[in-house]
Order: sequence, then structure tokens, then C-alpha cells
Amino acid sequence: MSVVKLTDLSKSYTMASSEVTVLQNLNLDVQSGDRTAIIGPSGSGKTTLLLILTGLETATSGDISMAGKSLSGMSADDRADLRREHIGIVFQSFHLIPSLTARENVALPLEIAGLGNSRDRAMQMLDKVGLSSRYDHYPAQLSGGEQQRVAMARALVNEPSLIVADEPTGNLDEKTGELIMELLFDLNRDSGTTLVLVTHDNELAMRCDRTLKLHDGSLHDQSGGHKLAAVP
Repeated sequence: MSVVKLTDLSKSYTMASSEVTVLQNLNLDVQSGDRTAIIGPSGSGKTTLLLILTGLETATSGDISMAGKSLSGMSADDRADLRREHIGIVFQSFHLIPSLTARENVALPLEIAGLGNSRDRAMQMLDKVGLSSRYDHYPAQLSGGEQQRVAMARALVNEPSLIVADEPTGNLDEKTGELIMELLFDLNRDSGTTLVLVTHDNELAMRCDRTLKLHDGSLHDQSGGHKLAAVP
């Protein structure tokens, strides 16, 4: 089953009275349980692609569907509901709420969704990312790597069917990065969670089922070096 499907998707911005095309006629089919790595140079549009994949931005043309539902016709509120119910997002900017502790930041998605036992579930997830001694610390009291782990715990706490992560090990030391990698792939193996990871980490990319390179606005399958064509 397709979890995410892009069909002839393009994204352009108007800058200084001229149009800049960032993504051009992208086609991609991510099946349930897939592990997909997206690589590419800085400025190639990887973050823009992730924003569109999660419904935080809309495409200029083409279509994106998630679990068979087209995002193109959805309102911003409907896309927010879809994210809350199905997607865990980890971006390089952590977006932690400074006035909330680590535990409160992680519990927040559960509370918004009206799910019970949010405090205990948040603590369990913080344990899994190695922050059992930092429950009650605020973001300003945490290192960059610790903040990234809190953001990871928040993304995973509601057991999403799709995890989209931008450089999930980028701010972590080798040991902690390995812990996070194992957590992501354990979720994929044990729960069938679908992974889409943007990374410069070759080891992480090699552990995925396929690696796609975003270059000149197009996606290319690294195994065959060809541009991805539309999937019927």
C-alpha cells in the first residue's frame, strides 16, 4: 500500500519578480514499511520536499497523496489533523516550546489528540532516547544533541505510521547517533513504521531500502542512476 505518492509534483517560488523552480515533476511512491533515504547537496530542495511531504507546504502543481488521500484538496486544518494522526516529523530546527520541560514537550502531541496516560508515555519515550535523567529540564538547559533527542521522542511518542526526519543524527555524537538509528529501525522492523530520512550520513543511507538523490529539482534512484518516472 502506498503511504506517500507524488505525481508530477513541482514547486516554484517568486523571488524578486522572477520565478525559481525548486522541484520539478517529481514522481515517488513510498510503500508501507519502506525505508527511503533522500540525499543531495545543500540548496537542492530537500527541506522543501519534506515540508510538502508533511503537508506543511503545498505544491505549485502536481499531486501528493497520503494513504490514498490527496493533500491537494485538503484545508490547512485537515492537513494538520493528518499530521497529528499519522506523521512523526523531526526537522533540524527542533521547535521545542521553551516554557515546557522535556517531558511536557513530548507529552504535548498526546494531550492535543486527547490521548490518556500522556505523562507516562512521554517518560517512556524519553527513556528510549537516553534522557531518563532530563525529564524536568527545559530546552535552554539542554545541549543541542539533547534537544534533538527530545524532538525525536516527541515525533515518535504517538507511534506514527510515517516518520519524516531531516538529518536525524546530525547534531549527535557517534554513540547517541547509533542509539537513535537503532530506535528508528527497530520501529520500522517491529511496527512496520515507514521511514523517509534526509541525510548526509552514508551509513544511515546504506541501511535504507533505497537511496534517492535530489539534484536539479529531480529525484534520481541511486541504484540505477535514473530519474524516477510516474507510477501508475
